[in-house]
Amino acid sequence: MGEHPKGTTILVLGILSLVCCGFWTGIPAIIMGNKALSEIAAGQYAETSTVKIGRILGIIGTVLSVLGGIVYLIFFVLLASNS
Repeated sequence: MGEHPKGTTILVLGILSLVCCGFWTGIPAIIMGNKALSEIAAGQYAETSTVKIGRILGIIGTVLSVLGGIVYLIFFVLLASNS
């Protein structure tokens, strides 16, 4: 039983979602991370931290991206209402 083969991919997607790509890479990191965690729980692979960390970073990146979009939208609504 070895490390999950998509662990590094999930970690990279999670980091990218936090750094630059937001939900475009965060959502795939979350979906792939959930699937990998279920495979790890089923005993197919050894437990690794890369999958967990990548999934958590994907969640954080997605949430920050959505919050940023909301702030951006509110800013422009307020800007348009003041004109």
